[in-house]
Amino acid sequence: MASQDWVEKDFYKILGVAKDASDADIKKAYRKLARKYHPDTNAGNDAAEKMFKDVSEAYSVLSDPEERQQYDAIRAMGSGARFTAGGAGGPGAGGFEDIFGNLFGHAPRGRSAGGFGGGNIPPEFADLFGGGFGGGFQPPQAPPRKGADRTASTSISFAGSINGTRIGLREPSGEVIDVRIPAGIKDGQKVRVRGKGQPGPAGNGDLMVTVNVQPHPFYTRDGDNLRIHVPVTFAEAALGAEIDVPTVTGETVKVRIPPGTPSGRTLRVKGRGVRTSKGAGDLLVTIDIVVPQNLNKQAEEAVRAFAEATADANPRRDLAAKARL
Repeated sequence: MASQDWVEKDFYKILGVAKDASDADIKKAYRKLARKYHPDTNAGNDAAEKMFKDVSEAYSVLSDPEERQQYDAIRAMGSGARFTAGGAGGPGAGGFEDIFGNLFGHAPRGRSAGGFGGGNIPPEFADLFGGGFGGGFQPPQAPPRKGADRTASTSISFAGSINGTRIGLREPSGEVIDVRIPAGIKDGQKVRVRGKGQPGPAGNGDLMVTVNVQPHPFYTRDGDNLRIHVPVTFAEAALGAEIDVPTVTGETVKVRIPPGTPSGRTLRVKGRGVRTSKGAGDLLVTIDIVVPQNLNKQAEEAVRAFAEATADANPRRDLAAKARL
């Protein structure tokens, strides 16, 4: 560093400390500013990079007792005066550097390139960014990572999805991985098997198993609800009735059919759907009125009598109006 720079730069002001600051105060100030302005934490910020170099220059001088003494003396002698660097050696052309070089017997030592600039940190601050400094700053090391996850898929029965089940997946090596399928799992959901993925420095990754659920001929899943279609007779729908309806637990529940229930109406049975750790859905019962195919003579006469008794009821009375374009 040229001695004229020592006159022009106020290292105490750069570090934000008093001129009588202790070594501990100087060190503390440098630690704070070096962390704030270091180039590795301010990528592309030219102003921060310049400030880091100035801070490093200031600390490189003020942290050395001998150089700090020289700096204080040079600042005191150079205050209020301007010096120009000498020419190429003409008589009487000794410059600023020559004057103070002769004064102290040598030029300032070892820091002419800007102290600890360029991203370097003094060894005593090796812990500033997490340790590991050699000749210069080393960026923080990322923590070790687990190995990558692997994927697999499996197919289970509808009953297995409702009640939960266990399956075994066989590795090419012959190892069988036990996979627990929780009750209430939906088609397409994934199950995580910890530690069965790829190996890594911080341990194995996980195995992600996609579960495909086979359809059921009677139950249809709708979220956590279950839908079913239940046939009823015309008399049950017209007059009302109470019928037994099966559930996924194997039990039956009583469902009341209100009088005059049309075909296609859906009745809700609370809490008889899919059970999960978060609760239970409902059973949605859609009523299908069954038309008898083979009537005996007595039944046919009864239907004819009913038709005559309800001859004035026309369910298609407003159909034409609805069909107009």
